[in-house]
Amino acid sequence: MILAVAACGPGRDSARPAAAPGEWREFEGSWNAVGSRHTISLGEGRRGSIVDLKGSLLLAGPGRPGVGFQSEVIGLVDSATGFQGRSVWTDEHGDQVFSDLRGEGTAAKNRITGTVLSGTGRYAGVTGSYEFSWQWVMEGEDGAIQGRAVDLKGRVQPGPAAGGSPR
Repeated sequence: MILAVAACGPGRDSARPAAAPGEWREFEGSWNAVGSRHTISLGEGRRGSIVDLKGSLLLAGPGRPGVGFQSEVIGLVDSATGFQGRSVWTDEHGDQVFSDLRGEGTAAKNRITGTVLSGTGRYAGVTGSYEFSWQWVMEGEDGAIQGRAVDLKGRVQPGPAAGGSPR
């Protein structure tokens, strides 16, 4: 947790060149979260779950929209049809990025795709996408869960309200 708090401090982005209008900026990162899951049976061999996760998201690369974010995810998992969810990332200034999450979300395939819908403050009008595989690290009998994103990669296009580049 101390690493996440330190990483969410002021970034050293001032030397980063501004993005040209319409320019895509690529990033990669790590995402760790803890939370809860409530599961019901949907018949023989099928389950439905509601997940509620909170954690830290750290991004790397010259195109990253920010360095560190607190993240929140809510989602619905159907073991036969996959995952649908929503995510909000909040940076150290309180500015937010909103995204839609969809994926296979099954035991055999867990690739998740995020579509950046928009944001607030310096992320107003941002668009983009990202993808990752989710790995459960811990699953408690009481519904407590912990996991992490593997191979998180994406790209964003800053919105016009941000002057073409997040600060």
